[in-house]
Amino acid sequence: MKGSKHALNWTTLLVAIPVGFVASWVTLGFREVITLINRILFHSNNEITVAMHVWPWFFWPLLVGAGGVLAGFFLRYAVMIEQRKTVKTDYLEVINARLDAVPTRTSLFRALSSIASIGSGASIGKEGPMVQLSALSGSLMGRFVPASFNLKNSDVVAMAAAAGLSSVYHAPLASAIFVAEIAFGISALQRLIPLIVSSAVAVMTMWSLGLRSPLYPLVEAQFQMDTTSVLFSLLIGVLAGLLGWLLINLISRSKAQFARVRSLPLRLGIGGFAVGLLALISTDILGNGYEVIVKIIDGDYLLPMLLLLLVLKTAATTLSVGSNAVGGLFTPSLLMGALLGVAVATTGAILHLPVGNTLLYAAVGMAAVLAAVSQAPLMAMLMVLEMTLNSSLLFPVMLASVLASMVVYRLQSASTYPVISAHFNRSEAKYDFDNMRVSELIIPGAALQLQESVGKALAVSTLKRERYVYVINAEGQFLGVVSIHEISRRVLSQEITLESPVSVVMDDDFPCVFQNQSMREGWEAFARVTLERLPVLNNPQERRFMGALTKTSLIQKAQEFL
Repeated sequence: MKGSKHALNWTTLLVAIPVGFVASWVTLGFREVITLINRILFHSNNEITVAMHVWPWFFWPLLVGAGGVLAGFFLRYAVMIEQRKTVKTDYLEVINARLDAVPTRTSLFRALSSIASIGSGASIGKEGPMVQLSALSGSLMGRFVPASFNLKNSDVVAMAAAAGLSSVYHAPLASAIFVAEIAFGISALQRLIPLIVSSAVAVMTMWSLGLRSPLYPLVEAQFQMDTTSVLFSLLIGVLAGLLGWLLINLISRSKAQFARVRSLPLRLGIGGFAVGLLALISTDILGNGYEVIVKIIDGDYLLPMLLLLLVLKTAATTLSVGSNAVGGLFTPSLLMGALLGVAVATTGAILHLPVGNTLLYAAVGMAAVLAAVSQAPLMAMLMVLEMTLNSSLLFPVMLASVLASMVVYRLQSASTYPVISAHFNRSEAKYDFDNMRVSELIIPGAALQLQESVGKALAVSTLKRERYVYVINAEGQFLGVVSIHEISRRVLSQEITLESPVSVVMDDDFPCVFQNQSMREGWEAFARVTLERLPVLNNPQERRFMGALTKTSLIQKAQEFL
């Protein structure tokens, strides 16, 4: 797979880190304001359901009602601004419409309205204004992101919104999916619903047959979150990415070498024989590796054996897949990940670092290597969590899986599934289309001076095969166009001669586009007319003629992702 130039960069992740940090503090600040109001009104830190009892019961409607009145004043002012300036405040609408920014004043007044309602006991949740303010913080931060990062402000708003929602519910995975599903409108997630139902029925069937225990025995252990464990999760993510990249490339080269053997039986026989030779060192490399993972989690291997098995399993998988053996890479990837994760954690323990339970890192490695090989990090995270039924692994598994997938992605390595490569290519083409400027598709356009003859316009039109010839002045400023059909009609009716200046037939009210407009704006400009070409000007003020934009070039660019 060709590496992305824009769609996913390290710089994007570097922006996401401070955005998430600031968004969490924004939500904390909102909570503190509500707490402060509770202390002022009720002299208590208790929830409103308990704190309200410090006032006599007949004051309760008055307090909630007064809060509602104050909230109404703030909200009315926000709505007035929105109607006067025709702006959209809701962060989901900003993300969906790819707008430049979340409006500051209306967001703040809506937040004040919410504070008045919540502080006085209205039956509404806190998450709405908290996420809105988080999105606002992302929008403000997005203004300082360098243009070279190729990030729209709405992209930063999306990061902040997901971070804000995660801060409220402590559910990072669900928060990210929510923003993707609701704000970006990813149709694939909507198509996921029947797949979930089908998968759930299959699992319920297995449960009804008595197969209810998790695949891997890690449900009782708790992953202790501290600086060292986070750093080791990140290290495993990087190493898993490198291992996944190595495995993908080794498999590719192995297939190329085995392709020289024309006979499939002979090819598979050679591959099987080579794996059998490796099994002389250890039979644990045979099969898919499920039993070996259980032994790793039980702590049956020391560090030297873990490293040896990792090398042997990588070689055996390369030989089997390269020789065209029919089967999957999921479980071999899980085994390599378990070996890698426990090996790294065991090394840390030998160095007397506080890594905690080293065996838990098997799950971290499993998810990371699976994400790297499949290029499907979300699937890898959820699969490992479901196979272990250990929710304490969520955060380290997320870190390692995303980082491993990112490493492979940036190393320009193909996925083991060609369809994923096709999805990436379409995604990058769509990203390019959304972020390209009209200036990148400009072609030369025929242009005449105002005093030149209509005869010359006909000659230029014939040579260039264009229905319209553009008219400019001596400074290159666009003045209008002349229609070849209109010239022909008026010459035949003897209203003008071939020596008449083009100024007598010029149309000075002709649609145009500007070089700094986006491809989408160019597309919308063509949707309003029936023309094949539109003149491109430098900007609305100077209106200097730069060339032409063709509908065909836009369609060809769009075909890359349609």
